[in-house]
Order: sequence, then structure tokens, then C-alpha cells
Amino acid sequence: MNVIGFCGFSGSGKTTLVEQLIAHLRLAGQRVSVVKHAHHAFDIDHEGKDSWRHRRAGAFEVVIASDRRLAKIREFETPADPGVHDLIAELGPCDWVLVEGFKRAALPKIEIWRASTGQPAQYPNDPHIVAICTDSAAQLPEASPLPVLDLNDADAVTAFLLESGARFAYAR
Repeated sequence: MNVIGFCGFSGSGKTTLVEQLIAHLRLAGQRVSVVKHAHHAFDIDHEGKDSWRHRRAGAFEVVIASDRRLAKIREFETPADPGVHDLIAELGPCDWVLVEGFKRAALPKIEIWRASTGQPAQYPNDPHIVAICTDSAAQLPEASPLPVLDLNDADAVTAFLLESGARFAYAR
């Protein structure tokens, strides 16, 4: 399996790009999974549903399955923040894992950077960044030998991933 992270500040376009890459990689015959870091409390369950009621009653894990999908919800008895490698280990077999968030993770990452956000670039200080994806290449704050990809060209980003696939082979 190949793993590539996408890092950047809020509003830079990470989710939009990852969404486009999933579709493009699927068209290329690839099985794709996603690991996403949430910075706040979130819930995929809804009050009144059986699974919500089971969790509320104290279940540690609830697995919900049908003939079309499976979901597992785990409650942490004490606050925990699983690392990206722990979450990757939870996944089934696939060709690609796209990791959104986890900007400090020790795995290859593409930085999504837009000058319009006013946020600093991370590539000058993060040795795990392997490419920069931007809509403002002429405004990059520092020259870099890293590939610079067009944020608005998901086909080109997909081609970069597929051409460099072996580079992203996952080994914890």
C-alpha cells in the first residue's frame, strides 16, 4: 500500500483536492482509503439511532454493518489521540491511503499552500514534504527543489502520485 499525506492550513483546499484525487485514482483502477484528523469533537452517529443508544449505554465499540458498508465507532475511556500509524493499521487492504491533516506526521506529504490564506509555508521546515501543490506558485515564499504541482489540476497530481508510487510504499 502507498501512503501520502496532505498538509496545509485550514482553507487551503486539502479536502477538495483529496476528494478529487479519490475519484481520479479510482478511475485508474486503484482502491483508495482515507485517514482524516479531526481537531475537535465529532460524531458520525445520531441521537436516537440504535448505535447511538448502545454507545450512550456504555459500549466500548459498536460495529454497524449491512450488505453495503461497515462502520466502527470506538469510545475512548480516557482522552486519547491515536497517531496516524495507529489509524492506518485499522484499514483493510488498499492501493492508496490518503492522509488529511496530521501535518507533523513522519510520512511523505504534499503541502497544499495558497498565498491568499496569508499562512506560512511548511515545506522549508518539514523534511517529510515531497511536493508543493499551490494555485500561487509565483508567490512561494522560498525557492525549493521540490516538485510544484498545480492545485487546480487534479489530473497532474494523480499522475505525480501514480508515477512516483513506489516512493510512497508504506513501511511503519
